[in-house]
Amino acid sequence: MKNIKLIEVPSEIGAGTRGASLGIEAIKIAALDFMSNFFIHFPSEKITHDNKLLHEPIESPYAKRIKGIVTMYDKVSKAVSDSLKNNFFPVVLSGDHSTSGATIAGIKLARPKSKLGVIWIDAHADLHTPYTTPSGNIHGMPLAIAINENNEECAVHELDAETAKQWDYLKKTGKSSPMVLPEDVVFISLRDFEKEEKYLIDKYGMKVITTKELRTKGAENVVRAVLRYLSDCTDIYVSFDVDSLDSVISKGTGTPVSNGLREREAEDLISKFMQNRKICCFEVTEVNPTLDKENLMAEIAFNILQRSVNSLMMS
Repeated sequence: MKNIKLIEVPSEIGAGTRGASLGIEAIKIAALDFMSNFFIHFPSEKITHDNKLLHEPIESPYAKRIKGIVTMYDKVSKAVSDSLKNNFFPVVLSGDHSTSGATIAGIKLARPKSKLGVIWIDAHADLHTPYTTPSGNIHGMPLAIAINENNEECAVHELDAETAKQWDYLKKTGKSSPMVLPEDVVFISLRDFEKEEKYLIDKYGMKVITTKELRTKGAENVVRAVLRYLSDCTDIYVSFDVDSLDSVISKGTGTPVSNGLREREAEDLISKFMQNRKICCFEVTEVNPTLDKENLMAEIAFNILQRSVNSLMMS
């Protein structure tokens, strides 16, 4: 049985829409509504955030609030690393997806010789960089950070020296660059990305499993295929962005997209991944209750979280 530790990251400075920092509390309210003792069952650590930066002028238009993101990367990577070193399995609950690069960095800090695989369950590729971003929001960049990619071939912006320095710092947070090889990333339910991101997916031949493929083959077969594909990896991190779910049910998130996963499909998929001994960290992100009705998104996220952790504990 694994010792689980919850790491709460109520930061939303990487997002474009306000409210994701409230997602963790919304999930806790969902647990109460379901009369679950989930959140008193496990030790937890809450990372202090820099959301005050949302009220300050933006200094870097192509990497908004990057100074705060740097601070968050130091805090989150240390929390994840310390948890792993103390033989805990970190379950990260984050506001926006930008800090998932810090989660990956934390795994690498704790296990520097690890060959890390990443299962990215998300409607979006999150492979933009400050050189290519259409929005400047860093929650669209964490995988580029993890694979140490500027994508200057597709650059549409020039960076000032300070932004470039901070961007390079983020890519080195895990003390190894790249933290993850592009070929060790698997996208599931990816369906909304820009040509600059597609360039990188094609350049590296990154593996993409569509919603249709998952539905045709079934969760069990997809899990087997993904784990076979990542068989050379010694550790695997699973990142679940709730916008991987279909927009019919994922209204409580900043960037909902149609043609996504059904709740049960996501539950089955993730719980089956959790049974594999190589899975070393799990993250749930981008719940935004301010965009929701009756806390539905948080309730769905909690159901998936609870079943995944139960599968993990039984593995």
